[in-house]
Amino acid sequence: MELPDDLSPVYSNIVRISHTPTEFVLDFTQLLPGQILLKVMARLIMSPLGAKLFLRALAENLARYEATYGEIPIPGDKSLANDLFRRISPP
Repeated sequence: MELPDDLSPVYSNIVRISHTPTEFVLDFTQLLPGQILLKVMARLIMSPLGAKLFLRALAENLARYEATYGEIPIPGDKSLANDLFRRISPP
C-alpha cells in the first residue's frame, strides 16, 4: 500500500453510518467542545461485502489490542449517546 505524500491524517470521534441496498457510507467527523455544526472530515463508501470484511478485520484487531493492552472499557450500561451528550449539572 502506498500513501501519498500529501495525505493528512484525520482524527474522528463520531461516525455516522448509513446504507443503501448496494453500499455502506461512513461519514467521519469531530465533536469538539463549543462546536455547533459538525463538518464531515472523511467519507468512506463500501460494498456490503467490504463492510462485513472490514467489521471482521476491526474485531480481530480489537481482540489483539485488548490481549496486549487490556480490555477497553465501555462506560456504563446506558447508551453511548447518553454518555457523550448528557447534560452536566453543577454539584
